[in-house]
Amino acid sequence: MGGINQIKTAALLGLLSGLLVLGGYYLIGDESGLYIGLALAAFTSFGSWYSSDQAALASFRARPIERHEAPELYDIVASLSDRAGIPMPKLFVAPTKSPNAFATGRDPDHATVAVTEGILESLSREELEGVIAHELTHIRNRDTLIQAVAGTVAGAITFIGRILTFGALYGPVTRDRRQGANPFGVLFLIVLAPIAAALIQFAISRTREFSADLGSAEITGNPAALASALEKLEAMGHQIPMNGNPAMSPLLIVNPLSTQGLQSLFRTHPSTEERVRRLLELAKEKQAALKTAEKLLPLRQS
Repeated sequence: MGGINQIKTAALLGLLSGLLVLGGYYLIGDESGLYIGLALAAFTSFGSWYSSDQAALASFRARPIERHEAPELYDIVASLSDRAGIPMPKLFVAPTKSPNAFATGRDPDHATVAVTEGILESLSREELEGVIAHELTHIRNRDTLIQAVAGTVAGAITFIGRILTFGALYGPVTRDRRQGANPFGVLFLIVLAPIAAALIQFAISRTREFSADLGSAEITGNPAALASALEKLEAMGHQIPMNGNPAMSPLLIVNPLSTQGLQSLFRTHPSTEERVRRLLELAKEKQAALKTAEKLLPLRQS
């Protein structure tokens, strides 16, 4: 499953970059636009790789905390980081009663886990361990980098679409440098490309969330605790909205703005119901395996 998710993520990132290159092509009007699009893809990817953590933390006004401020949280993160096989990340707390958490950083050596005041007050220790292990899996899998790059490239595509929208008011310039030709290419970049970019970005996020849920279950050995935490976070998140930059919502463990029906295409996360269902199935499988092992133990001893 992990290998398939990696392939899907790479393909989706490739599609995003392709849209950005195509945008540069139509923006300039000839082949030189391809190179500009490639340069934009490289520049935005590098920028998001280096500074995405600062932008995310600033968006939710998160502040660093010391061990004496939250010793239990420090102990949980230290223990789970050791189990996950990664360095202990920095810890930040966001000043909001909305229960949520996210991870950010360009690699496991430069990573941060941020939790809200609300999540510390709402979850039991086992539930909090499930959430922290989920975020540590994002760090271990470098999902924080993937999501940052996807969001930045998608934003660049939308920006190009806005430029073309402005230019179309005065007559678009196209490949042969003539005014008013090739309206379909411009229409694609103005309307369809930003929508496609958003859908691809959200598909990447949904793919990585399932993987992080599985990683949490592996690290803690308690998938039911994360399932319980997700149900609480979903219910409370709708009651207490999480303020911040909407572009950063794919980083959150639960997006309180999740929708139903056709609008679910634009959801940054899989449905909480589906995530809980998978985790509870995993818990049943784990329990069944333990019972089987208990039955076989006397036979082996004899």
